[in-house]
Amino acid sequence: ADSKEAAAAKLVQNAKKVVIVPGYGMALAQAQYKVKQLADLLESKGARVSYGIHPVAGRMPGHMNVLLAEANVDYEHLLEMDTVNPMFAESDLVIVVGANDVVNPAANTAEGTPIYGMPILKVEDCGNIIIANYDDKPGYAGVPNPLYERDGVILMTGDAGKTFDKLLAYAQGDLV
Repeated sequence: ADSKEAAAAKLVQNAKKVVIVPGYGMALAQAQYKVKQLADLLESKGARVSYGIHPVAGRMPGHMNVLLAEANVDYEHLLEMDTVNPMFAESDLVIVVGANDVVNPAANTAEGTPIYGMPILKVEDCGNIIIANYDDKPGYAGVPNPLYERDGVILMTGDAGKTFDKLLAYAQGDLV
């Protein structure tokens, strides 16, 4: 396993406070069931898992809530932006699954872009972030995400379902 995978494995094995941030990529990959499996596994090992829900994540308001409800995620674990934003700094790990624009800190600085001034989920406040995205290209709004280059961020590209298969294996103590 490469060092990136070893680091991701260590994070999912040791994190006690985890926030999962779903986005449109989770919907495309239909990965909500694997996301729930990982959350259940982490909780069985003593972690506390919450979900950070951005009001416009996906293609319609409530899109992420509907998908996660399909996977039997308890509604009380789905936290709105104002509730979850202060939690990122206290979390051991944030796992972003298929979300780009709604976590992109460029929304605060990139004047003249479609996301400038948009409230975002402040995942950048967490020291350890795993981003499961199809690729490293900008999201729907076309604005590059500086998180992809930051220390403490592990970018795992490809189909989110396959990435979550890896994360599940890591959480079980296997390196794939």
